[in-house]
This record gives sequence, structure tokens and C-alpha cells, in this order.
Amino acid sequence: MNVPLRKAAPYIFYGQTTSLCETCHALVPAKIIVEDNAVYYLKRCREHGVQRTLVSSDAAYYRLCQDYLKPGDRPLTAQTATNYGCPYDCGLCPDHEQHSCLALLDVNDECNLTCPVCFADSSPRRKAHKSLDEIARMLDALVESEGEPDLLQISGGEPTLHPDILDIIRMAKARPIRHIMLNTNGLRIAQDADFVKALAEFKPGFEVYLQFDSLKPSALKTLRGADLTRIRYQALEALEREELSTTLVCVMKRGINDDETGEIIEHALQWSCVRGVTFQPIQDAGRNDGFDAKRDRMVLSDIRTSIAKSSAPFDAADIIPLPCNPESIAIGYALRSGNRIAPITSFIPQDVIVAEAPNAITFEKYPELQRRIFEFFSLSTTPDCTPERLEALLCCLPDVQMPEQLGYEHIFRIAIVEFLDAYNFCLSRVKRSCIHFLTPAGQIIPFDTYNLFYRDGRIDDIRRGLVS
Repeated sequence: MNVPLRKAAPYIFYGQTTSLCETCHALVPAKIIVEDNAVYYLKRCREHGVQRTLVSSDAAYYRLCQDYLKPGDRPLTAQTATNYGCPYDCGLCPDHEQHSCLALLDVNDECNLTCPVCFADSSPRRKAHKSLDEIARMLDALVESEGEPDLLQISGGEPTLHPDILDIIRMAKARPIRHIMLNTNGLRIAQDADFVKALAEFKPGFEVYLQFDSLKPSALKTLRGADLTRIRYQALEALEREELSTTLVCVMKRGINDDETGEIIEHALQWSCVRGVTFQPIQDAGRNDGFDAKRDRMVLSDIRTSIAKSSAPFDAADIIPLPCNPESIAIGYALRSGNRIAPITSFIPQDVIVAEAPNAITFEKYPELQRRIFEFFSLSTTPDCTPERLEALLCCLPDVQMPEQLGYEHIFRIAIVEFLDAYNFCLSRVKRSCIHFLTPAGQIIPFDTYNLFYRDGRIDDIRRGLVS
């Protein structure tokens, strides 16, 4: 009798999650599988069938992310009850696992650009601006939830168009918020020197988060609808004159600017005001003209690999998962002197980074880190600066106490932030989300679910369907 032989699956079954159907955006079960050193979701929607989606192009890094998980640091208060189940109770509901490492405050809908890629679908046609009373209530809700919020990012629309933008920043500075960023396309900064001088009055603890997607005019036209090369250069010149700390933020689209990671880092280092670069793979939300997932979509590991293979001095080991939400955020830190940098993240032991309790890293405790610091700065002619505890690291990493002559300007950081959409949506990643959106109703909603369900009010229809 011939006995049929069992066949091994062509993949490793790594786990299970809940994701979204890429057609109807309904919650669906998803297998997590590893095949050919890549990680995929295998989803099954009753109406639209099976979907196979890449979530990581580096299976080893995906596994490494699990080693960086740490107990969640929860908010002081919840804003909503848990009634419908995640992600339909935002937020934050008591079931959420992570506080607001970064809170986003959109002050308006109006923008002076109509970018083909825009989470918020902003444009010159949308004229709405939030009132100062609304903004005060939103800031108070954040302080109630966080006590001393780590990072507030003022955004829009284009926030510099708000007629009271300087008053809004003053309102934020008057509250116990450790660090404030202004998220901007740079047009006003490039053209209004008095405005930049006014922004400089908010130092320290204030930073500009400058849209900077590419050094190529063709890529800028694709992503922003216009060649903004000159505007970006003028904005950086203005920020440099006022010594205003700046982060460059790049939205990454496959085939458009994915070959520029190293060049952008090298360009950033030509400006002493730039503290780092944040790369964001394109999120399929809001206005995303002509998006084709097979052609355009990138994942976090693609960008990490691109940086490691580029001329930038960061190796793969220098860019690690951020413990609060390791699959969604990667981070790398380097010492900086002029336009020279020396990565240091790999010298901090992993067990220290994922320690449960808040802790500080003293450089003397780790000989390799100490050697790296002294070796690097022995060739430096950088003058001493005011001693300060380096709060350049995000709150989920330990504070680093460096030698007294080092300050914030001596740290350069790389971040890769991957937001969720219908392709890579994962319920556990939603629960660990630490980038949150403030609403006028006093809610604090994960950025991912806000763009997918809450921004357009679709959540109301979903909730009605759940109880009908």
C-alpha cells in the first residue's frame, strides 16, 4: 500500500495577529510567516479572500524586535472606556499599553502646498484653524494624561499659517512639556526672517521638524508637487543663522527616493543646526495620489538596510528597535563633532536598554563606550558648552549622562518610523503605539488608527455596525 508522504510547509509559521483586509479595511485574522528571510502576513477576508503582504524584508531583524520588548509605560489617565475592543475605543482606552512618547497637535487644516502625499489631506482650499481655547483644552488633556509630556509636535496643515502660531508655542512652553517640535514644510521659515528670530526665542527645548524628502527635484515633484530645492536650502540657512535645532524628516517611496538615505544623512551633517534625520516609509492614508502597493510600498527594514549599505557611517547594528514599539520604530545615535559622527548605540548593552525601570547610563560604566567617546573627541576642537543631561534619547531609552563638555549639539540621531495602514496593520502594534494624536474632544488617539478610522469619522459607522 502506498502511504502518502507528508510535505513540509514552504514557510515557518511564526505567529498570529489581527490585521485589516486591504480592500474593505475590516479586521481579519493574519498568520505571521517567515519565508526566504522575509516576514509576511497571510490574511483571510471572507469577502475578498486571501492576501499575502510583506511586513519585513529582514527576518532576523524582525525576530530581534521581539528581544527589545519591555513592560509598557502607561498613561496616568484614560480618556475613553473599553467597550468595542481595539482599535475601536480610541482613546486612550484602559487597554492601551503605552503612553504618549510623542503627541501630535494639529492646529489647522490649511496648507500652502497640495502634496500628492499627505496624511491629513491638507491644501490651500481648507481654511479651518483651531481656536486658542480648543488648543488649550487639548494641551491640558495631554498634561493630565502624561504629567510631564516628553515630546509635543505642533503640526497641521501647515502650522506656520495659523495666525496665532507663536501664541500656541508659548502656551505649550508654559506647560510642563519637556520638548516641543514645530512640524513644517519650511516655506515661511525660508521667507520670513523675523518669524525665525521669534522661533529662536523658544530655545532651549524647542526644535523644527523640517520636511526634507529628497535632494532630487524630480522626487520632490512626485512627493510634494513642486521642486522645493531652493526653499529647503533657504530654510536651512535661516535655521542655521539662529542656531535652531532641526530634524529633517523624509517620507520614503520605493523607486523615488529610496536610494538617497546616505546622501540625505551626509547633507544633514553639513548643517550644524541639524540634530538628525527621521525616515518614514509612505503610509497609505489621507491623500496618496497614484499609490500602488506593489510598486511604491517600503517597510522599515528596507530603510534600515539602505542606510547600512550607504556611505553613511551607520551599520545595521547601530540602528536598533525602540523598546516601546520595536516593530514600528528603529533608532540610532551617534556622537557628533562638526560634520563627523561616530555611532554609539551598539556600545550600550541590550539588557540595559530594555530594563524595566527608568535608569541612566553613565559612560564610565561601559569601557567601550568610554573609549569611543574619548577617541572621537580627542581630535575635536569643539569648544565646551553648557553642561546638561542629554535628553536627546527618546523617553523609552535610558538617559545618557555624558562628559560635562558634551551637549545636545554633540548628538546626531537616525530614526525610522513606520506607521500602520491596511497592509501592515497589527493589533499588538496598535496597543503599543506611542505616537498619538490629540483631538478637540480631549481624546488621545494612536496616529495609525486616527488616520485609518477616526480622521474621516468612519469609526461611527463601524461602531453602529458592531452593536446592530
